[in-house]
Amino acid sequence: MNLSTQISPISISNFFVNKAISEGVELTPMKLLKLVYLAHGWHLGLNNATPLISEAVQAWKFGPVINSVYHDFKSFKDSQITSLGFDPTTLTYPILSDTQKTPLLLKVWDVYKNWTGLELSALTHEDGSPWDTVWNKQGGKNKQGAIIPNDLIADYYMKKSGKSNG
Repeated sequence: MNLSTQISPISISNFFVNKAISEGVELTPMKLLKLVYLAHGWHLGLNNATPLISEAVQAWKFGPVINSVYHDFKSFKDSQITSLGFDPTTLTYPILSDTQKTPLLLKVWDVYKNWTGLELSALTHEDGSPWDTVWNKQGGKNKQGAIIPNDLIADYYMKKSGKSNG
């Protein structure tokens, strides 16, 4: 795994925050978490490549969570996010470079921007989803911060895209 090609989840979050603010689209912490997760999932499934984000996805009671994104934006609760996230590892409010603003991220935004956080949550909780597999079938509910493996996420989104593993 080449960490240099992975992106800080806060950078991806800030991409979605900027899009929401500029387009006047509702963006709550729950919706943001799901958008970052979906971008990561579709990246893995379509590209069968290095993970998009530099942090593991965890299975929590209410779905897949990227810990840094949750903690950075939880103060907004159920309200509109109005400011960028801060990355304590770089001491910045990271923004994606033009080369990192991939067509995939733009597509994820265009497809899911009008979904609510609850609708996206239901989508990520579907039977057989990576979260469902780890949380309900592999005992993740009995472990705090159970990791959803990237290969499980990749396989799921690869199947959803119609691609095969072989």
